[in-house]
Amino acid sequence: MWCQPLACERAHCAIFTPRMQRRFLLNLALLLVLNLLVKPFYILGIDAGVQDAVGSAAYGTYAALLSLSFLLSIVLDMGITNQNTRHVAQHTHLMGKTVGSVLGVRVVLVALYAVLTIGTGLVLGFRGDQMAVLGWLVVNQALVASINFMRSNIAGAQRFKQDSLLSVLDRVLLIGLVGWLLWGRATGAPFRIEWFVWAQTVAYSITLVVASVLVYRIARGTGSGGVRLAWRPAYAWVVVRQSFPYALLILLMTFYYRIDTLMLERLLPDGPVQAGIYAQAFRFFEAVNMLGYLMAGLLLPMFSRMLGDQNADRAGLTPLVRLAMRLVLTGTIAVAVFGVVNARAIMDLRYTAHTAESAPVFALLIGCFVAVCSTYVFGTLLTAGGRLTHLNWMAAGGAVLNIGLNLVLIPRLQAEGAAWASLVTQVTTALAQILLAANLYGATVPAGLWLRAALYALALVAVAYGLGVLQLTLPVEWGLFALAVLLCAWASGMVDKRVAYEALELRVPAKV
Repeated sequence: MWCQPLACERAHCAIFTPRMQRRFLLNLALLLVLNLLVKPFYILGIDAGVQDAVGSAAYGTYAALLSLSFLLSIVLDMGITNQNTRHVAQHTHLMGKTVGSVLGVRVVLVALYAVLTIGTGLVLGFRGDQMAVLGWLVVNQALVASINFMRSNIAGAQRFKQDSLLSVLDRVLLIGLVGWLLWGRATGAPFRIEWFVWAQTVAYSITLVVASVLVYRIARGTGSGGVRLAWRPAYAWVVVRQSFPYALLILLMTFYYRIDTLMLERLLPDGPVQAGIYAQAFRFFEAVNMLGYLMAGLLLPMFSRMLGDQNADRAGLTPLVRLAMRLVLTGTIAVAVFGVVNARAIMDLRYTAHTAESAPVFALLIGCFVAVCSTYVFGTLLTAGGRLTHLNWMAAGGAVLNIGLNLVLIPRLQAEGAAWASLVTQVTTALAQILLAANLYGATVPAGLWLRAALYALALVAVAYGLGVLQLTLPVEWGLFALAVLLCAWASGMVDKRVAYEALELRVPAKV
């Protein structure tokens, strides 16, 4: 069974010290640098290049199939990955035994997932080549789930640098493979969407091998004797039972994150085209959203170690929550403001077809960015504390709200209706998680920071519209806006000067 944490370990980790603060900021910086170098190019270059090569309708069908594979992918994991991160963070010396036992469980879950996903695809009316693509997507999702499980062990062991490198390895491989297929071939047949799916299979397989080797080495280094494969039915039942609340949470959240594209493709006469338009806008949102997701991956093991299985000292949690929210609000507000004001120019920068239709969709989706990233802080805290009942009720409400809004808005507004549904759902669920974290842990963001954030946002809106009047090229406008972001963040107090000095190991001024 999952072991109980030692009281002395919890007491040691419950205080967010300056050393921990600096470690958090440096590891976050490494994650951001690596992912900013790789993932935006993959999403906006490779993934968008595939859509250009195969057309919006073909890519829209692929996007719908991908969403279907995501909706049921929780069966692959059953919440084991999140639970494992918490467990390994508190009991790293048991990693080898835990990994070997869980792997047997995952084989059964992969088989169950494959049957459910293929069956659902047939019920929804997919046939022929569509089902062949779905079959390969099932394989890819199984590989991704296995990679994430291996990474949960690495992150739980606090090996953040290794985890950071793994977070971009599959995308680096895909850039090379798909880039050659798109632009490196001298002659040959037109690019097929199947090639993209097969390239993912190769990249994920290599990444899984590398991650497995790292986990084996870390397990040996902890004195657990390495990974020992075992199939223990009683243990498997305990793991699944304790992980089920996590599984339910991820399933519900996946519904209101990923069902939009599938509903667009199935509900509308021109569904594949509308799904492709939505995918154009969602791709840019996904490119920036990965920054918040990376922070959540770093916060979960830190919150878990601070909390253990008991409530940690609330005074120890609050500094980390507030530091994370400062970073989230400073970055997300800037991205959202620039994206909303320049939505059409951003779409025109990458696409030539359907940009007029995808621009308002993008403006709404990028408006979700602040809310979504806020959940990466407060939702992660609640997850680390095991507050799954509260989170599941919140997510169930979000799923019902999102599906209901999509049923009403998609027939009337097409892709834009799906974006409105996302915006309303994300803002509502973010507010619910902020209130839950405040009520359960006393982890609040002071009113002064919200006021600074509002003033900071208003200043950036004025700057963005002012730069628009000058009719500059988008790269120049972005450069000037980035400079304004730094100045406004510093002037409004969104950047905590004392934290910045401590993180850089400079002398902290007497008065800030």
